Amino acid sequence: MNNWPGKFVIGLTGNIATGKSVVRRMMEHLGAYTIDADALSHRAIAKGAPGYQPVVDAFGNFILDARGEIDRAKLGRVVFNDPEALKVLEEIIHPLVEQAADLMIRRANQHIIVIEAIKLLEGKLAGQCDSIWTSTAPKGVQKNRLMKRRGMTEQQAIQRIQAQPSQTLKIAAASVVIQNDGSFENTWKQVVDAWKVISPTTDTAPLISRPAGANELAVQRGRPRDSASIAALITRLSGGTRSLSPDDIMAAFSDKAFLLLTSNKELVGLAGWQVENLVSRSTELYLDPVIPTVPALKTLVTEVESASQDLQCEASLLFLPPELARQESVWKELGYIRRTPKTLGVQAWQDAALESQPVNTILFFKQLRQDRVLRPI
Repeated sequence: MNNWPGKFVIGLTGNIATGKSVVRRMMEHLGAYTIDADALSHRAIAKGAPGYQPVVDAFGNFILDARGEIDRAKLGRVVFNDPEALKVLEEIIHPLVEQAADLMIRRANQHIIVIEAIKLLEGKLAGQCDSIWTSTAPKGVQKNRLMKRRGMTEQQAIQRIQAQPSQTLKIAAASVVIQNDGSFENTWKQVVDAWKVISPTTDTAPLISRPAGANELAVQRGRPRDSASIAALITRLSGGTRSLSPDDIMAAFSDKAFLLLTSNKELVGLAGWQVENLVSRSTELYLDPVIPTVPALKTLVTEVESASQDLQCEASLLFLPPELARQESVWKELGYIRRTPKTLGVQAWQDAALESQPVNTILFFKQLRQDRVLRPI
């Protein structure tokens, strides 16, 4: 029995490059509140955060970069092949991550909570989970993902895979096993089937904003079954510069969510949006020119912000094309300020902007909450 009354907690684990994050995002699409323990561990050692000085004291100033931040690549090289050094690091970080996860679970409004952690079974959180899910993938798929997405050489990828315990250990501990071989449709079906066991009444995407009249705007969470409509809208509104297929959108669901704007039940706009490390990032915003721009922007962005706050986000980042960035009165009314990544102040916010900003877009920023998880002390 877990420590969070009224919450059903799923511990999600799996070896490197087996698609844990894809499975976590799928469950977020279905209505879960999800926590990335690895992202929390990065926050725990950011400059000024609780784990920063203990890690510097343990490993020395040479792990710092020019800004005084801990260089995770340098730190990784220290602990990767030294079990004792890794143990020291984990003894610093794990209690902080557990405290942060506990706070986030208690704050969450959602009934189902998912905690993604590669070392879930080695820590205390596993014992607090009502169900353990494990993602698996063939070694060849793992290797290709590491080479393609993380820029590793084949030798580096094989070394990382072999350095981890066998996948069979995590599979043996799991009540649900998701075979993630690279097919989004297959993985999505497995996740939905397992989800229906714990939440049998959750079958359709909730309507986020209900219109009072037939012609008013409404926002709905997109689902993979909407892929054809989403692809057609983006292709049309981009003037063909982004010619997308339903398969392209299906694949995109592994990284982001889509909020769909409708008028008289017709799809007239959308936001491509994701939440990582408690930062909301809106990287796509499309509006049909047949609808009034100002009310459409307000409706769509307000719902993005509301959904972000429901996921306990600290900040919202909008990456806008120049034509939408010129709607300055709208952004001022909604509380957004034009910024650059380096002026955001908080390292996690800066990293989010640098990682996510598409080319030829302008960043607008809004802080959604004053209290921050693992805030500097």
